[in-house]
Amino acid sequence: MARRASGYWWWAAAVAALTGLAAVVAVGLVRPWSDPVVPVAAPTRSPEPEPEAVLSAAGTAAPAPTAEGVRAAIDELVRGGELGEAVSVSVVDAVTGADLYRHQADRPTIPASTVKLLTAATLLATHGPAYRLATVAVAGAEPGEVVLVGGGDPTLSVDGNGFYPGAARLDQLAEQVREALGDTPVRQVTIDSSRFTGPVFGPWADDIPGSGFVGPVTALMTDGGRVDPDPAIAQRPALRWDEPDLAAGEAFAELLDAPGEVVRGQAPPAGGGPGPTAPATGGAGPTDPATGGTPTDPAGVPPPGAELGRVSSPPVQRLIEIMLASSDNVVAEGLARQVAHARGEPASFEGAARAMATVLDELGLARGDSVLADGSGLSRDNRLTATLLTDLLASAAAGPERPHAGVFAALPVAGWSGTLADRFRSPEPQTEPGAGYVRAKTGSLAGVDALAGLVTTADGRVLAFALLADAVPVDQETARVALDRIAATLAGCGCR
Repeated sequence: MARRASGYWWWAAAVAALTGLAAVVAVGLVRPWSDPVVPVAAPTRSPEPEPEAVLSAAGTAAPAPTAEGVRAAIDELVRGGELGEAVSVSVVDAVTGADLYRHQADRPTIPASTVKLLTAATLLATHGPAYRLATVAVAGAEPGEVVLVGGGDPTLSVDGNGFYPGAARLDQLAEQVREALGDTPVRQVTIDSSRFTGPVFGPWADDIPGSGFVGPVTALMTDGGRVDPDPAIAQRPALRWDEPDLAAGEAFAELLDAPGEVVRGQAPPAGGGPGPTAPATGGAGPTDPATGGTPTDPAGVPPPGAELGRVSSPPVQRLIEIMLASSDNVVAEGLARQVAHARGEPASFEGAARAMATVLDELGLARGDSVLADGSGLSRDNRLTATLLTDLLASAAAGPERPHAGVFAALPVAGWSGTLADRFRSPEPQTEPGAGYVRAKTGSLAGVDALAGLVTTADGRVLAFALLADAVPVDQETARVALDRIAATLAGCGCR
């Protein structure tokens, strides 16, 4: 079956016609439903390290700001009009949890991509930072049939030239399959992407699916569904496959020299017989007790359901860093479904939202009137309060023993990395103190701008803050500068 590119065909044509300008086009084009595009150098390829401790507890020695001091510093900026009237702000002492500033802090607000903070926290609390997502190949029901089972890893690559550094690779999985099958030729490749259920697009505005900032969410895909994974030209927006699971299957079939058309199906359970199996995410597959290898029948052919090979994603901590740094929507939706699967919910948009809400409750984070509709923040049906975000951030900053502490280490750094790389570098003096001292997640939709994270004050105190505005009356660049100015002011003052 031929693979079809998604509705962003005109953008691809422009890139093909202007090859020399491809990187400029890809980096310079910004859409109102996405965080700002940041130039990113082609990543180096290196072995993925095991995650280490990522956060020390916020220190108590630094002088604490006062509520009066914080209000005097930022109240005029919050009420200045650039962010509109629908502004929700919360500032909390990360050491004591004390409220330092509140402005409509409990008003449910469209949060845009700050939802990804909840996705990160709930995934870490569910699986821990070292967990990995597996893509597995098993023997099909017929001799020579190989079933490629998607485990929900959106960073899977075809080979060593993928978009995401350190990704699991189909070419390495194909080598394992050839070794397991020996002289048995591969006659058919079947894909099993049944781990995810429900619609492949979320409850989003009509212009989102074909935007290039997201693609169909399936349990099997390569490079986040990008047609061209070259990091030099595949920054957002990117051309995505209409059917990323079939595209991955065709790439796998080519690696195995398998004839015929790739088809959809489900892997037989180990030992044969009909029925689906969920891809494993840890441990070993079935083995021959005599040899320790893949079990085979007397003719030397592995039985239906026998595992032929597996490859694993980078650790969850690294996947969260990828998601938060570039505000990767496809990675976010894939990770949210891992929370759903672990909690016995359908691995769909609705199931992920319910599972995330359950985990937030278990973390002691009162949701109030908050509503979740997806894991990326693209949906305008999402509603979060600034209070919920600062509660989450302050609890993550409490120390490495917190199950979601890894959120802190994954945040972009002002003026340095991710979606904050080109922010907090304004010539205006009031924005300069934030560079290097603010770590935060950005959020942006049409008429919506948000910034939520941690900031270290001039006295060395760590504060959690959330700034949400969902009726911005000005252009978004002006709104972003206004948000940055508030965060930078907190960084530049003792606020005592």
